[in-house]
Amino acid sequence: MKNYFLPLENSLSVAVSDAHLDRRTERAEVIRSFYTENGIVAPECKAYLNFDEILARDDIDAVVMAMPDHWHVPGALKAARAGKHIYLEKPLGLSYPHYLKLQKELKARDLRFHYGTQQRVAMHMKMGIEMIKDGAIGEIEKTEVWCPPINPVESPVCPDPVPVPDTFDYDRWTGPAPLRPYCPDRVTNNSSWFISDYSIGFLAGWGAHPLDILVWGLLDKIKGRYTCEGEGGFWAPGGLYDNVNSWDLNYTFKQGIKMRFFSTDVAEKKNLLSYRSNEEGNGTTFYGSKGWISLSRNSANASDPDIDQKLNNNIRDYIGMGEVFVDMVKGETGEVCPISDAIISDSISHVGNMAVRTGRKITWDTEQGKAIDDNEANRLYVREMREPYFV
Repeated sequence: MKNYFLPLENSLSVAVSDAHLDRRTERAEVIRSFYTENGIVAPECKAYLNFDEILARDDIDAVVMAMPDHWHVPGALKAARAGKHIYLEKPLGLSYPHYLKLQKELKARDLRFHYGTQQRVAMHMKMGIEMIKDGAIGEIEKTEVWCPPINPVESPVCPDPVPVPDTFDYDRWTGPAPLRPYCPDRVTNNSSWFISDYSIGFLAGWGAHPLDILVWGLLDKIKGRYTCEGEGGFWAPGGLYDNVNSWDLNYTFKQGIKMRFFSTDVAEKKNLLSYRSNEEGNGTTFYGSKGWISLSRNSANASDPDIDQKLNNNIRDYIGMGEVFVDMVKGETGEVCPISDAIISDSISHVGNMAVRTGRKITWDTEQGKAIDDNEANRLYVREMREPYFV
């Protein structure tokens, strides 16, 4: 809100919603104060508990949705059915059938969608992908993708249930997920990322960023069937966290391109990033017949010194994410990161989750949207919504 949208001159932020009373009132006041201090005439920013009230307003064109992961697609479905353009934070979600519903609703209403993997607007990313597509490193033969597996925190233990604070709507925060006994440690950012009721961990939560760059560069070459096999670890039992927290996975796509997707702890143990001058904790490397290009959020490397220099001369030269989204809403530019790309990249994470949890090789078909001949694996990618929060 502060960095992407408030500074814009061609849009106004007029409403906020959150299950925490203090958060929604404080954020609304931030917006009101910004406009007052800068002499901007704007409607008073209102704070809502129920975001359905925002969606019901006909003076609102678009919404930015940054709830916990399990709310992403259910919330976006509500917004699409209300006719709002959508900036949806990553990762996409937890249930493949819901993705298809969202895609259908967006198309039926001609709505703009932006997946919040902000790296597509970074200049060095754009330059690197253009070089790859133009054949600067020849035909792509293999790729590597990596990201952090966890935040450096301990898995908390919930004591006996405690009363829910009057200023927090825990039922609404839980939404479509199973309703568990409340404790303060359950509703933190870390818990929403590392508890399987709400997400599949940083496989998707962080993996969304470098995997999106993979899809951006190789979309046409990674459609169809592909396989995934490998290994991973979990948080120790006894605490709240139960998602995959370490992984080393190997994918083979239909056209023969291979990808190794690993977490940074694996990279450190196996010295997998020594070819880079900057061993950044996230990135996507494309290996071609003529060399390689490696793109990370804050750095870039290439086997060709000239390419390396060009990329590094443009590190962090960002176009504002808010500006890009508003231009899309106004019809001045096309979608930068459409729902179709988001489905493909998010599914790569889920297929990795399937491989780790089942302990076997998974064959995924992007056209059918399912693991072939593996009902157990497919059940991991379908979530029921709790009433009355289903859409």
